[in-house]
Amino acid sequence: MKISSRFSIAVHILSLLAIQPSGHSTSDWIAGSVGTNPVIIRRVLGQLKKVKLVTVRAGSGGAFLAKSLSEINLLAVYRAVDVVEEGRLFHIHEEPNPACPVGANIQAVLELLLSRAQEAMEKILADVTMEELVNVLSKQIEARA
Repeated sequence: MKISSRFSIAVHILSLLAIQPSGHSTSDWIAGSVGTNPVIIRRVLGQLKKVKLVTVRAGSGGAFLAKSLSEINLLAVYRAVDVVEEGRLFHIHEEPNPACPVGANIQAVLELLLSRAQEAMEKILADVTMEELVNVLSKQIEARA
């Protein structure tokens, strides 16, 4: 099972708005860069707008960053697009056999370890700003030009 692609789509959108701020940032234009349907872009933009990471003008007005890139960390983006319920990155099977010694104990052990893994991932996302990501992306774009 994979984490929803909404996270990478949201990062793509924010990066595009930062790198091409004068672009006509409509959902159709953004969808062309992301390689997906404009409906999906509008849905993700709505989620980003809800947490005030972007502003969106109705009609063909387009989308714009609402905060500086240094104010946006990847954890905020991750949470904005509801990739997973808070504290529920990993799903543990719900009905192990209680008569089995492993089945009776596996959930408690897994919950502890997997919650630590999620905390570690979220700390890494919190430590990376969109500014850092866009700087690396810009260098990559320049290197390929």
